[in-house]
Amino acid sequence: MSEAMTLIAQISDLHIKANGRLSYKKVDTQAALLRVIETLNRLTPRPDIVVITGDLVDFGTAEEYQTLKQALRHLQIPFLLMPGNHDDRKALRAAFPDHHYLQHGETLNWQMQVKGLQLLALDSSVPQQPWGYVDEAQLHWLDEQLQRQPQLPTLVMLHHPPFLCGIEHMDNQPLRNPAALAGIIQRHPQVERVLSGHLHRSVQARFAGTLACVAPGVSHQVAFDLAENGPANFVLEPPGFLLHRWHAQQGMSTHLCAIGDYPGPWPFYDANGLID
Repeated sequence: MSEAMTLIAQISDLHIKANGRLSYKKVDTQAALLRVIETLNRLTPRPDIVVITGDLVDFGTAEEYQTLKQALRHLQIPFLLMPGNHDDRKALRAAFPDHHYLQHGETLNWQMQVKGLQLLALDSSVPQQPWGYVDEAQLHWLDEQLQRQPQLPTLVMLHHPPFLCGIEHMDNQPLRNPAALAGIIQRHPQVERVLSGHLHRSVQARFAGTLACVAPGVSHQVAFDLAENGPANFVLEPPGFLLHRWHAQQGMSTHLCAIGDYPGPWPFYDANGLID
């Protein structure tokens, strides 16, 4: 891969059950994770790193994290972990002791640099709550990290999106202090994206002078329903992930990628020109 290009794959909301149990009695989340791993391993060029933006498991148990760990051994790309509202910090740390960036502090915030791109993760999980929050200490940490390298393009990541999407039952469990986060982000124009999960859909919105992107679920999606008082439903739409491409001359682009095998590819042209 060209040194001018960095590829960050973002997957989210794995909701792994222990030993292959079905989620909501319908969704094989372990099989879904293995499908996305197979898809990622086949990518050419291969991503530099995979970031998993929360809800790694469903109930935060040690057994679920061991099932997750076994599946991730098939991934041939380095990966980084973040908690979501379904995760348990203590159990996550215990399951992945070799992920040293997870082992410090009360909240699981971390900083990494990948080929000229900075990754800053904020732990927006609140124990036993579906909604998210980033406290003053976390915001101060974020501001300090951004001040240190103002010329370094940066992805800021947290599980809960910092905006409302119009799906009411998801908007009832939001990031509760997005304005405080926006106050930090808008002072640092090197922030190329704010990345999240939680919504189980691909959603984008302008936020604090940059673009906020939500990754779809690896297995099930939240049903698309913008009606007032819409029910909390899920659907088995095609799953996906986001691929963030940074190029030193061309900037940042984000691709929504499908998981699995689909017909094609076929050429648009043959030796005689356009195929009709």
